[in-house]
Amino acid sequence: MAFWGRKKNRDIDTETRENRKKTGLIRRLWRTVINIDWKNPVNRWKLLFAGLVGAIVIFGGGYGVLSFTNSPTFCSSCHEMQPEYTSFTASAHNQISCVQCHIKPGFTNMITHKMKSMKEVYYHVTGVPNQIVQTEEEVVSNQNCLQCHSKNRLVTASGDLKVNHKGHIEKNIPCVTCHAGVVHAKMASRGINVDQVRGKWTAESAQKLMEKKYLAPNMGTCIDCHDKVNKGEKPWKDVAYIVPPNPEESEKTEAKGTAEVATTEAVQTEATDTEAVQADHDEKTQGIILQAIGKQKSDVKISMECGTCHKKLKVPQSHKTGDWNHNHGGTAIKSLNTCMNCHQDSKWVREIPKEDIISLLNMRTSKIKYTPNLTVVKDQSRINKFCSACHSKRPPGHMQSDKWLTAHASHAKTDGDKAQCFVCHDREKPVVNPATGAKAPTDVYCQFCHRTGFKMDKKD
Repeated sequence: MAFWGRKKNRDIDTETRENRKKTGLIRRLWRTVINIDWKNPVNRWKLLFAGLVGAIVIFGGGYGVLSFTNSPTFCSSCHEMQPEYTSFTASAHNQISCVQCHIKPGFTNMITHKMKSMKEVYYHVTGVPNQIVQTEEEVVSNQNCLQCHSKNRLVTASGDLKVNHKGHIEKNIPCVTCHAGVVHAKMASRGINVDQVRGKWTAESAQKLMEKKYLAPNMGTCIDCHDKVNKGEKPWKDVAYIVPPNPEESEKTEAKGTAEVATTEAVQTEATDTEAVQADHDEKTQGIILQAIGKQKSDVKISMECGTCHKKLKVPQSHKTGDWNHNHGGTAIKSLNTCMNCHQDSKWVREIPKEDIISLLNMRTSKIKYTPNLTVVKDQSRINKFCSACHSKRPPGHMQSDKWLTAHASHAKTDGDKAQCFVCHDREKPVVNPATGAKAPTDVYCQFCHRTGFKMDKKD
């Protein structure tokens, strides 16, 4: 009987082992858990300890992952972010993390951003985009800036500009409307972070590529916004006013526009419209310039005069003489480089021109010494909106054409007098300067009448 009993038990053990092989791991674990005696306090303490360790592992690991993905090192791990990372390390904000600017404060915002950022992983794996651009959803919030900066500042860090930051913020004007280039130097608008040139961004090259004029607020942005406010608009309400244009969307728009132009007549009409828009833009710019220098007054909410915003701006003593408007040509010839510190068109334009990164890196860092040159001054007076705001209009001293024809000799005796004439008139038949695109504002030229030259030329 004992033998059979053992045999029976052996058969049971064999069957149990076979059943164990067939039972899955999860089911065996579940059986183990439900068979635990939970009335035993020792088992309850074991469960508590195991749960505590598990929570530490899960939450600690999650926090570690979040911390790592929040670090600039993680951002730089993707090669397409090399321009953004290099400019960040060379900027004044290199002591803070990327997420302190690019994610709104709060844990919920952090997690939401991480979930949305999964599409970036998809783009990285399936194909890196040609250019990294900021989208409307990624606009840096004022909340991020106010974590470090006070809104009570009334002047800029340089002390030159009077800017009521609190007033701007209370009207919900985004800080990045003015400070878009403070870290990345507006590289997307300049087109210098495209795929072909990402390898050109190094610690050494960043010093050349991050020019001060792109880090500081663009005066053209201030002028454009203030001009729109004077017209009753609030341009910052449109997010597209803040973010740089997406090149892919621009290409689609251009392609669509090209497809719609079916005839040569339509192309000519479009060109005419473009010229009309450019002429309207130039006229508006010149009008603002006249306001800025006090030549034109208007009842507006925000004065456009230079002294409204510039605290330390000083008008040179030479400008304060009564005949300065008519006799500044000689000073311009001698010191054009000094004049251009203030009278420079590019400072008045909000749009950022596209640039070639290779040309920027090869550009000489040393300043080129200016040599007085009448031709350079003449071209500048024709293409510079500061100059053309006045010079494009017929001077009041010219009288009627038939009278002026015989009376202008006395006004052009010296080289200085002639220099003023040559701002508008060419000696020979006027042509467009291929280097600058400058052209004479009038087709009246000296040799049309003075075919044998001038007396002064013959004496020489």
